[in-house]
Amino acid sequence: MRELLNDPFYEVIGKYDRCIIDYCLIEDDVPHQGKRSHKDAILFAMLKVMERDIDDRSKEAQDETFPWNLDTGKAQAHQIDPAALLHVPEILRTDRAGQRFYDCRLPDPLKGEQIPYWYAFWETPHPSGYGPDDFRRVNSILFPAGTDELEVYEWTTDWSNYFDDGHEWWGTACWSIYDGRMHRYIVIMASTTD
Repeated sequence: MRELLNDPFYEVIGKYDRCIIDYCLIEDDVPHQGKRSHKDAILFAMLKVMERDIDDRSKEAQDETFPWNLDTGKAQAHQIDPAALLHVPEILRTDRAGQRFYDCRLPDPLKGEQIPYWYAFWETPHPSGYGPDDFRRVNSILFPAGTDELEVYEWTTDWSNYFDDGHEWWGTACWSIYDGRMHRYIVIMASTTD
C-alpha cells in the first residue's frame, strides 16, 4: 500500500485548515479482497497519522515515550450504504448563538454512538465555519468518479488511543471506502475534544 500524496484532494483539503478529519488516500498493488483489504487500509492510514504526528513533534518531544498504541484485532466493521456516509442533513434553523438544528437526530457519543461524516466535517467543538456546501465540494473532489461503485465500512473506534479524546464527549469516527472505479481506498478518521 502507498499513500497517494500527489492527489489533488490533498491540495483542496489543505485549504480547510480548521478541518479536524484525518484523510488518507491509498493505492494498493494487491487486488481488492473485500473487508480484509479495508482492514489493511485502516491500519495503513493509522500508521500514516502516527508518522505525521511524529514528524510534527519537536526533537525534544520525540525523546518522550511513544504516545500511540493500536490493536487492530479489536477493530470491527459493518458495511454501510455510501448514501448514508455522504448524507447531508437539512439545516432547519440556526439560533442566535450559531447553533444549528437539523432534520435528523444528532448522535450521542456518550452512549457509544459514532458521529456521522458530515458532523465530523462541520460540527466540530470549535466552530469551523464550514457547512453543507463545503462538505459537498470536498466530497466531489474526494470521489471524482462518482459514488456508484463505492464500498464503505464503518469501523469501531476502540482499537487505538487515537480515538481517546473523542470518546470523552465529542465523538469518534472511522470509515474505509473502496472506490471500485478508481481502484483506491479512502480512510476517514476523526477524534477530538474541546
